[in-house]
Amino acid sequence: MTSLRAVCILGPTGSGKTGAALALAGSLPVSVINYDSRQVYADFPIVTAQPNAAERAVCPHELYGFLPTAEAMTAACFAELARAEIAKARDQGRVPVLVGGTGLYLRALEQGLADIPPVPQEVRDWVLGRMEREGSAVLHADLAKADPPTAKRLHPNDTQRITRALEVFLGTGRPLSAWFEDQKLGQTGVELCKLGLSYTLRELEPGLKKRIDAMLGLGAVDEMRRAWEATPERTAPGYSGIGCAELLGHLLDGVDLAETCGLWFRNTRAYAKRQLTWFAKEQQVHWVRPEGLGRLPELVRAWDSGSD
Repeated sequence: MTSLRAVCILGPTGSGKTGAALALAGSLPVSVINYDSRQVYADFPIVTAQPNAAERAVCPHELYGFLPTAEAMTAACFAELARAEIAKARDQGRVPVLVGGTGLYLRALEQGLADIPPVPQEVRDWVLGRMEREGSAVLHADLAKADPPTAKRLHPNDTQRITRALEVFLGTGRPLSAWFEDQKLGQTGVELCKLGLSYTLRELEPGLKKRIDAMLGLGAVDEMRRAWEATPERTAPGYSGIGCAELLGHLLDGVDLAETCGLWFRNTRAYAKRQLTWFAKEQQVHWVRPEGLGRLPELVRAWDSGSD
């Protein structure tokens, strides 16, 4: 059976992945499929920089803004949803183009997932209880001792993934990073044409600052206020993304907006740095500088012509 095939645009936050996908849509029949773990949430289209209405009108956009703030998204669930969307795009004669920045989601889709045993419920409850009482920073520090590689790639505010990593360590006796090392390749049968947008961190910085200013101008504070009114639970999975935690600090703790924006920028920059490190390890990536985006349709056509 022929494996599923999809194009994937990868790169750090703020590198213009959506714009690159829309440029492809100008030359090819494209369906854009999100693989960003924050852009799945319905309550934060501005804060998570989801494509706007004009951008979505260019071509189909899937897996954006459908998940309630209180619900968690796992890599396994994402892989299942993405496979279905890739197959649907192919059935419609379209080229599926994955756009996002969550490296773990790509790994799940392309390589499969580690066969981690179920974690006992009492372990999960204990970790969740600690998270509620002590907060994500304390548990992130514990994770840094138990599983340094996983702690390094997770933001200290990422309550959902910190909780998961700690419960796996406590429930199985092995760190999550060790389970990932054991994962079997080729389980999902998804073949990816990886197109990487090549930037240095220094090149990204001015745009990251401008993007935060633009989000505020579009109503990011009011967006977060409405989300909190609907889901007033600080440990809800949707709030773990960068921008959400900082704005909640402004709304709930009285942090000055200028200080909030400074923290938001620093956390965004740190996340971009982690993404650059992660994606640099990806194999078989066609790296393209911003001035070379015109090459993308040619690269995709050459790759896609090899499908059966």
